[in-house]
Amino acid sequence: MPGGSRSLPVRPSLRFLKLEAKRRLAAGKFTTLNDAQAAIAREHGLPSWAGLKQACALRPEPESHALDQLRWVVSRFSAADAPGWTAPDEDEIRLHFDDRFLAVMPAGTLVEQASKMAADLRAELVVIRATPLEAVVHLAGLRYFATAGATPPHRLIGLRGFPFGDRITDPRVKAPPPARTLGELPGGVVGLAEEACAELGLPALVLAGGEPGRAPWVVAIGYANLGGANLGGANLGGANPGGANPGGAEPLEAGHRFSVPGVTALVTATAVLCLVAEGRLGLDAPANDHLRAVRLADDSVTVRELLSHTGGVDNPVPVFGDSIPDLAALMGPVISCGGSRGTVQPSNGGYAVLGQLIADVTGLPYDRVATRLVLDPLGMRDSRFPASPADIGPGAVTGYTVTVDGTFEPFPPQVSTVPAIAGLWSTGADLVRLGTGWSSLLPPALAREALTVQAGPGPGGLRTGLGWLLTSGDQTAVHGGAGPDAAALLRSRVRDGRTHVVLTSRMITIESVDTRLLRSWTNPTDTSIRG
Repeated sequence: MPGGSRSLPVRPSLRFLKLEAKRRLAAGKFTTLNDAQAAIAREHGLPSWAGLKQACALRPEPESHALDQLRWVVSRFSAADAPGWTAPDEDEIRLHFDDRFLAVMPAGTLVEQASKMAADLRAELVVIRATPLEAVVHLAGLRYFATAGATPPHRLIGLRGFPFGDRITDPRVKAPPPARTLGELPGGVVGLAEEACAELGLPALVLAGGEPGRAPWVVAIGYANLGGANLGGANLGGANPGGANPGGAEPLEAGHRFSVPGVTALVTATAVLCLVAEGRLGLDAPANDHLRAVRLADDSVTVRELLSHTGGVDNPVPVFGDSIPDLAALMGPVISCGGSRGTVQPSNGGYAVLGQLIADVTGLPYDRVATRLVLDPLGMRDSRFPASPADIGPGAVTGYTVTVDGTFEPFPPQVSTVPAIAGLWSTGADLVRLGTGWSSLLPPALAREALTVQAGPGPGGLRTGLGWLLTSGDQTAVHGGAGPDAAALLRSRVRDGRTHVVLTSRMITIESVDTRLLRSWTNPTDTSIRG
């Protein structure tokens, strides 16, 4: 991203860009609206706001199956509170929602929940990003992510809304305790964390970063635990609003551990590559040559394909629970490969199999091997793989969900049923050690291959290395994911290993914070957040 610019999205929304310019002006980042608009135009590689408007107008609107389906939802349910409105029956719902979605949320539940949102659905829908199979929109204080199936009729396989700060009624997200910090911080990062907490409505946020050979920096803001009382929009009940412990809450420290779904896969991929370097695995050998406890239905799927998300392996359900079953009990002794072989599709199933592969090759449990090969050599002393909720232990944050009325509810502690996908609990500093140090555990040629495009592009232009998703013109590599009570992201710069980490204790999109941190690598004076 030379000069801090980035290409226009497939279909940029001029309305969204106008709102972003006004938001930056209101946040005090610029003295005039024209200055804010000019800055946004430069970020898109254009010399002026007029040029950006013209580019938006000239760019042809792509076909977006996800956006089409989402607009049907808005149109169909926006009048649900009006007299005489008739709810869609199950047959109509199945024209727009895939069976995989309805297996998690039955048609009746979907209709009931969507009907309650009629007033919100009449608000202005602002398209932030649209690709053939994905769409991101902003609607009535919520950010919606929609994903359509790759094959006709392209029904929705994913649809989730995330309440932003304006919808949160707990006053503590607007006035958290002072940020706790560790190490030598980049300029503006504390302000970025404060603004992100308020804007996104986060009970806890950690930003961390660093470079190979240097100590990590960490900013922690918010609360590790909000306490027993849900304050909602009410008075603080005698607590000192400016104090460190309103309502019995525990302020977040730089050393608190978070669940890191998705990022755990970097540990798994690195452990597999360590075994490859030792000669115990071959990248292009069929995985079934080494598997013992389970087998893949397709005997020809290779270790390389599992690492690069191109093996077409089906996904395990559920990914979180109260205990860790054997993979054979969770997915069956023969694991289906119903996806499109050779096509990039981020695969929990593939990494579940890699975790079993590690155990079968070494004769030891996955977590012990991952700790010996990756965590211990990198000095990740504050990271662990809990075997049950009781093992999560002190020093870990409490995860939260957000109710319809905007209050936080603690999520019952859970562990990942497949540790190789989302089993790690870690700190910001430890994850920076992982992002900056993983390559040091491998022969240089193998580390370079891990960051070399193996396949793609997949849906939305997605490209993969060995364990990494490659983005930004293959200049950065990323691991990330979300669970019911957490979101985590680790991004590393390919050329020098510079890494940043974002951790939260609620499920929400954190791309705005990631974008800002990424932009700071090339424009360190810019401290604004982009939505």
